[in-house]
Amino acid sequence: MTNGNAQLAALADPTRRAVFELVAEQPRSVAEITRALTVTQSAVSQHLKVLREARLVRAKPKGASNIYHIDPDGLAALRAELDRFWSKTLAAYKVAVEQTQEET
Repeated sequence: MTNGNAQLAALADPTRRAVFELVAEQPRSVAEITRALTVTQSAVSQHLKVLREARLVRAKPKGASNIYHIDPDGLAALRAELDRFWSKTLAAYKVAVEQTQEET
């Protein structure tokens, strides 16, 4: 699985996407994320692990806890993958439209 695919798979889960969106709003600890959602702290930690492995978030130690931030390198890789996808999709759409116009 390419990195972009791993990132998309990580964001496919609605709760994980909510965790990501909270971290995207501002850096947060596991406890802060847990308070904002209706899941356990253990579940939040598991979701953050998947997001870390997909390089969408990273943790910075602060005292006895970690503060989670967006991983700009991973996010840039995801953006590049999405840009490639849309470029291919739009090019295919253009060909399809031109073929339809030629047929009419």
